[in-house]
Amino acid sequence: MADTVTVEQRSRNMSRIRGKDTKPELLVRRLLHAAGYRFRLHGAAGGKVLPGKPDLVFAGRRKVVFVNGCFWHLHSCPAGQHAPKSNSGFWADKRQRTALRDAAAVELLAGAGWESFTVWECELKNRSKVEEQLITFLGPRASSGH
Repeated sequence: MADTVTVEQRSRNMSRIRGKDTKPELLVRRLLHAAGYRFRLHGAAGGKVLPGKPDLVFAGRRKVVFVNGCFWHLHSCPAGQHAPKSNSGFWADKRQRTALRDAAAVELLAGAGWESFTVWECELKNRSKVEEQLITFLGPRASSGH
């Protein structure tokens, strides 16, 4: 099936897709903040940016969370396996490079003593399960001392 929009329209649409502060990321941030966790954003840790620019950084715990869109990061769910029909070679290469870059970032982080956790966009349909997994990954909240 051919694309229903022009090449210029598709290009404009794709260029507007954000890399940070996405709806799934904001949802995870609100969820963790409400649970009492505090974090830095977009790879910031001690004045440097971590490999892969993790969405949430818990520097004191040496843990990071990535919030990935299923389509862009080639998740195994139906949305991640959907392949565009037009310009398919370009999109396949782009998405494959993204998945390889993700794996390399996780490996670099692990080598530097950081633990990583990935939340997939499709998993956010069951927020309580995601919250439970994140709390298990992060461990107990720090007490506020008040």
